[in-house]
Amino acid sequence: MGPDQNNTFDVAIVGAGFGGLCMAIKLLEAGVRDFVILEKDREVGGTWRDNTYPGCACDVQSHLYSYSFEGKPDWSRRYPGWEEIQQYILGVTAKYDLRRFIRFGEEVRGAAFDADRALWTLTTATGQPVVARHFVLATGPLHVPNVPRIPGLESFRGKVFHSARWDHSFDLRGKRVASIGTGGSAIQYCPEIAPEVERLYVFQRTPAWVIPRDMRRYSEAAKRRYARFPWLRRLHRARLYWSNEARVWPIFHPRLARVFQWLAQRFMRWQLKDPALARRLTPDYTIGCKRILISNAWYPMFRRANVELVTDGIREIRGSSIVTDDGVECDVDCIILGTGFVVDPRIYMRDFPVSGLPGHALGDDWKSGAEAYYGVTVSGYPNMYQLLGPNSALGHNSVVFMIECQVRYVMDCLRELRERGAQYLDVRPEAQAEFNARVQQRLAGTVWSSGCRSWYQQADGRNITIWPWSTWKYWLDTRRVDPLHYRFVRTT
Repeated sequence: MGPDQNNTFDVAIVGAGFGGLCMAIKLLEAGVRDFVILEKDREVGGTWRDNTYPGCACDVQSHLYSYSFEGKPDWSRRYPGWEEIQQYILGVTAKYDLRRFIRFGEEVRGAAFDADRALWTLTTATGQPVVARHFVLATGPLHVPNVPRIPGLESFRGKVFHSARWDHSFDLRGKRVASIGTGGSAIQYCPEIAPEVERLYVFQRTPAWVIPRDMRRYSEAAKRRYARFPWLRRLHRARLYWSNEARVWPIFHPRLARVFQWLAQRFMRWQLKDPALARRLTPDYTIGCKRILISNAWYPMFRRANVELVTDGIREIRGSSIVTDDGVECDVDCIILGTGFVVDPRIYMRDFPVSGLPGHALGDDWKSGAEAYYGVTVSGYPNMYQLLGPNSALGHNSVVFMIECQVRYVMDCLRELRERGAQYLDVRPEAQAEFNARVQQRLAGTVWSSGCRSWYQQADGRNITIWPWSTWKYWLDTRRVDPLHYRFVRTT
């Protein structure tokens, strides 16, 4: 039996990416079928549906960037491309028959909690409200493209598109192309398009630390072994998990990070073989403060005659050119914005009003910075749960691991409510405040507080994005709900 067509549900999930689909699967496993997934687009996949640029791939190993309960023995390579990840998501969606619970093209515009009835009402773009006892926000932090405010950008007469909205109908061959940004997307698509274009200008504001990528493919024999002996696949996954987890210690201890940084510098110099270029591509911050990127093709690309690194700031964009701060004008036919995403919830949720208990509006409560309890619950917003909410994203391991921890935590919230006969739970403000104080205290002294600015931070420098401990600690802390940290309310 699918969702109630009367638009009233036990659980409403917003988003059909890794988080929303995982939530749906665990509800089904618990025997809960009175739920709906509201997806603004026409297909599942989230990030891996939207990002289809040339060379798009994951920075986490394939056997780890997948559900622990839904292993795939035949991943083609160590680090999967977007096509293979999206096919994995489509396969999981089909296996669990999730489409009957999904409403595509249903963009949620806001949410309001009625304390008397203990119900959330979600407003949608279609004008048809959805009412639910529980509200799960699974939109993820990387879904709103960041379009920079550059004078004259709107007047450019050539082609402009963001990497997350790649225009595959536009032929780049023989074109003069400008790529703005040198983050995780740009270091993947730039080496792919460089051989095709006449000229590639790479506009760099801040260089990134880049380490080698394991390009090996899984042999057919390995795939057969993993299919025949699932315990071998799980062992391989565990090895990947703990090797990734080891990366976090240099981040926590900047002195250790300098050793890792020295190795990254050696890799750069070996690939570039140009000391002057290496200086321009060397960051001035401790490795790990910003996202560490992985590529074997980024540095060699700059040895091509048709690729130019531009480190001067952009003064303005004219009809067919980009003018830098030093007055140099670069004539271009196409501008690609590799400028990432809006990650501050106060900005990307600005047009998404959420009101909770009387006196609580999320835009006001988060005016000084986004806060949550373990990235999941927010005081004043009963029965509202976030996946990958504030301070639960990672810089060293798989966010799918975090998603599974959070989904298990939400399921435990539902269990507690059911066993207590309560209609809603609300995390106590003192518990949330104490947790966030510990988070910020832990961030102090790490490479994330070493003076550099990154997308992990909001404008005042406060890090609202990263989980500042090992992920196994997150697993331990979120295995069960601590009832002392919540109010359980009966309305009837």
